[in-house]
Amino acid sequence: MKTFIGIDVSFGSSAVCELDEPGQIVEQAKIVCELEAYIAFSGDLPWRLKTIGLEAGPLAQWPHRGLREAGFELMLMEPRQVKAVLKAMPVKTVRRDAEGIAAGY
Repeated sequence: MKTFIGIDVSFGSSAVCELDEPGQIVEQAKIVCELEAYIAFSGDLPWRLKTIGLEAGPLAQWPHRGLREAGFELMLMEPRQVKAVLKAMPVKTVRRDAEGIAAGY
C-alpha cells in the first residue's frame, strides 16, 4: 500500500498526517520541528511512502531541503491550493491542516 504524508510546519512543533491511497487516516502525530523527527516519522512507516506534502512558505524551506536530501519524494504545495482544500473542513486546526495537505495531491 502507498501512503501520503502532509506536514503542517510551525515554529515549535509540526502536525503530521499519514493517509492511505483511499484517503483514510493511518496515523497522526505532533512532532518537534527537527529534521531528525521528520525523517524518523517518515522512515518508520510499515508501508511504502509515496509523497510528503509541505505548504510552500518560509518555514517549509529547511525541512523540504533536508527531506529531499534524505531521499524522500516531496511536493511543495502552493498556499492557495492548500487554502482551497482546507476551506471544505468545518474545523481548522494544525492537525486538520496536515490532513488537508496530505489529501491535497
